[in-house]
Amino acid sequence: MTASATSRATSWGWRQPSVLPGLGLSLGITLAALSLVVLIPLAALFVKAASAGPAEIWAIATSPRTLAALRLSFLGALFAASVNAVFGLMLAWVLVRYEFPGRRLVDAAVDLPFALPTAVAGIALAAIYAPNGWVGSLLAPFDIKVAYTPLGVMVALIFIGLPFVVRMVQPVLEESQGDIEEAAALLGASRLRTIFRVVLPPVLPALLTGFVLAFARAVGEYGSVIFIAGNVPMLSEIAPLLIVIKLEQFDYAGAAVIATLMLMMSFALILLVNLIQARARRKLGDV
Repeated sequence: MTASATSRATSWGWRQPSVLPGLGLSLGITLAALSLVVLIPLAALFVKAASAGPAEIWAIATSPRTLAALRLSFLGALFAASVNAVFGLMLAWVLVRYEFPGRRLVDAAVDLPFALPTAVAGIALAAIYAPNGWVGSLLAPFDIKVAYTPLGVMVALIFIGLPFVVRMVQPVLEESQGDIEEAAALLGASRLRTIFRVVLPPVLPALLTGFVLAFARAVGEYGSVIFIAGNVPMLSEIAPLLIVIKLEQFDYAGAAVIATLMLMMSFALILLVNLIQARARRKLGDV
């Protein structure tokens, strides 16, 4: 097709043929699968939550037990994701920049939370941090309780979210290989200036992505938390557990309302972080 024919086809509203064949079929299959797996279940969740009625929705959403569970889940997820962002960056830096005995073993152990069943992780953490456990017995003389407290929830969420940050940041650090940092040092930049002006800008988008993934995983985590949290209402009860309790009580509308609240709050926070990440990418591109 000539250039003039192509321009006429575009002006008449015809779509130019794709380089890859079967675009329409693949797009249709993708949208159908997305609808079956994501869109239709979410629509059913919203419909079930709406069936409760405005008064009941407001009563469920503002009940002290629901607010306490949501507060613990979201604040715990934010705290765990923030801790993982800091220590995940440090761990990724050590694994990429330094050679030491057992480095491959540590690198493989980072993926352990991915492979370990969440229930097994919860039981192991509860056994370690219990008052008579290895770590719990060391903390007991200082009157520090981890297991069966909100602090235990934080520990479990940090455990399951750390690999997301490390695996997102590690490839970015491997690409730079330290050449830019050495050049900055030769030009007289201080270590602190090198970190904030040279090291962090390229890593920041990947770090924010790892933060979002760790946060999203922590908000909905259930299996590893219930064994170490204690599950005391108004104290150490997480929102996913409250949803399960509602389902066991055959209060499907109440469970749908809480799940919808979690979905909307998570979407809003993730959207905010993604906007910050996009801005950071644009700023990095301008530099």
